[in-house]
Amino acid sequence: MPAGVCGCCGPLRPRYKRLVDNIFPEDPKDGLVKSDMEKLTFYAVSAPEKLDRIGAYLAERLSRDVVRHRYGYVVIAMEALDQLLMACHSQSIKPFVESFLHMVAKLLESREPDLQVLGTNSFVKFANIEEDTPSYHRRYDFFVSQFSAMCHSTHEDPETCSRIRVAGIKGLQGVVRKTVNDELQAIIWEPQHMDKLIPSMLFNMQDNEDSERAGEENPASLAESCFRELLGRAAYGNMNNAVHPVLVHLDNHRLWDPNDFAVSCFRIIMYSIQAQHSHHVIQQVLSHLDTHSKNTPRVRAGIVQVLLETVAIAAKGSIGPTVLEVFNTLLKHLRMSVDFELGDGSRRNSASSLSSTRTKESEERIVQNAIIQTIGFFGGNLPDYQRAEVMMFIMGKVPVYGTPCHTLDTVKIGHQGTKRIQAMLLSSLIMVTSGFKCKTMCAGLPVAFLEPLCSISLMEDSELRQLVLEILHNIIDRHDNRAKLRGIRIIPNVAALKIKREKISKQDVVFMKKHGQQLYRHIYLGCKEEDNVEKNFELLFTALALITIELANEEVMIDLIRLSIALQDMVLANEENMPMFIRCGIMALVAAYLNFLSQMIANPPFCQHVSKVIEMRNLDAPYLLPEHVFREKCVLPDALDRDDVGLYFQTADLAEALSVPGYNVERLAVPYIPQVTGKHYVI
Repeated sequence: MPAGVCGCCGPLRPRYKRLVDNIFPEDPKDGLVKSDMEKLTFYAVSAPEKLDRIGAYLAERLSRDVVRHRYGYVVIAMEALDQLLMACHSQSIKPFVESFLHMVAKLLESREPDLQVLGTNSFVKFANIEEDTPSYHRRYDFFVSQFSAMCHSTHEDPETCSRIRVAGIKGLQGVVRKTVNDELQAIIWEPQHMDKLIPSMLFNMQDNEDSERAGEENPASLAESCFRELLGRAAYGNMNNAVHPVLVHLDNHRLWDPNDFAVSCFRIIMYSIQAQHSHHVIQQVLSHLDTHSKNTPRVRAGIVQVLLETVAIAAKGSIGPTVLEVFNTLLKHLRMSVDFELGDGSRRNSASSLSSTRTKESEERIVQNAIIQTIGFFGGNLPDYQRAEVMMFIMGKVPVYGTPCHTLDTVKIGHQGTKRIQAMLLSSLIMVTSGFKCKTMCAGLPVAFLEPLCSISLMEDSELRQLVLEILHNIIDRHDNRAKLRGIRIIPNVAALKIKREKISKQDVVFMKKHGQQLYRHIYLGCKEEDNVEKNFELLFTALALITIELANEEVMIDLIRLSIALQDMVLANEENMPMFIRCGIMALVAAYLNFLSQMIANPPFCQHVSKVIEMRNLDAPYLLPEHVFREKCVLPDALDRDDVGLYFQTADLAEALSVPGYNVERLAVPYIPQVTGKHYVI
């Protein structure tokens, strides 16, 4: 062979290969040869058509070095690739990127943590580059899978394990940033990718053992940041795919009981997504509650509490058509909970299962309380027009015998279960109506709401009657006076209460003409129920006072006085043989109310007569006053002295006191008789 033939092979190598070879020093510890790297970069920028060959050759060298465990040269190759990527942005970079991603994949596949971290760091740099043209064929399936696997690292060395997990999270964050803004990469939102990506983040958020680490060195905080970023980029059509894996993860890891982590996750979700997508999340949780309808009470309670968190945040914005769906689902699960608790009568009566039954009942109460709290909180945060609609919706679910609202089948749960359902739904109505400020009473108490409410008020259960009165208080009290009236008592100076009131509107005058008799009848019949306790009388007193403040013109005041005298006459006649406590309680109620009314009217003769009767009672019959009769050790008489007229309010004296312009005192002489109004209004 002629001399010099071998020697000419080196110079005959392509220039790009020579430039690539020159960036590698003899000793890898010396690092990248910067001057030669500048030459390679200049060449790549000047001849972008050579980029794909440069990338392929670098990939070939890197693969060889990985196999030979020459990791120093691997680091140099990746550094060179990073610099070339940052310098070149032409369309010719596409083939080079394929080589680059192939090299990153090689590093991620290795079992060396340092190489995995190195590959991840390069990928993150690449992810932050904005390419000039979209990529039609590039896919990131492998990277999603590999980075997700790194997020679940169980390396025996805690420090190394944390490094790998952090790298995995950063890699997923890079995939998200690279793909979510590229319409051609919408495939990243598909379930097969979300089912890997989301649980990887949640797994690290859940495992917060390195809480002392700060920022990006803490897998939990970095995962949360990535999770927030992903949700913030979710569009309308992608929301369900992003939320469903969260629910599955909470199921698989049994994180509904206790549910602290679940609550934390959904707070993050609700504060990260765009406000107009909130109803998607609520619908997902509602649907999940349905799928767990037969799960343990604590799991169901955990899901309901998460729902409470989501609606609490969503209620501050717009949640669209989801409102009634939320209430319908919650009411359905409330009924189911009562079925679970009370439905199986045969097992509940067996001695062997008595202990487990009690446990089951107490756990079902947890579910029921969570549902009521959610209903109340959600309803209480809705705008007034939606709140009125929800009030009607809930009232339509309350089983009321003899009315069209009796829609629930109560055969399974019986009388006790029906009462429980009624009490819970009324409790939720109390929460929904709390703070409700209707402009007119017709809007707050429409016929379709008032009639079933008054029907419940006449049931033979003191607790249900108390709940009805509290609902009425919430609706009638538009100036927040109720707290000033708390407790039934003889108020010495009503003016000191500084009660807020406005002149009654024409609409409210019309309301009282149409429906005042229903309210009076409700109070009249409610007073004489034999199971009344002090709280019932307190609430009845407050109801009378609030009607006086909010709805009473001269005509209504005359009606209220007639009602008070009728109650007094009913006690004295005692045709129904009421217990002495009830009789004295009604007398005390009438005294407390007329004392309040006389000062509100500010009519001196009226006040004088009322004060005189109260003074006589203090001396001779203290059991007819609220401060005495409701004491535990109050001694009640065997009979009431009907002949001692000084102890009772006299219609003639009240009429004489009110014989001033504006009051039709002739109507005082007409005895009050409860009037039945409304075709559905029944006892």
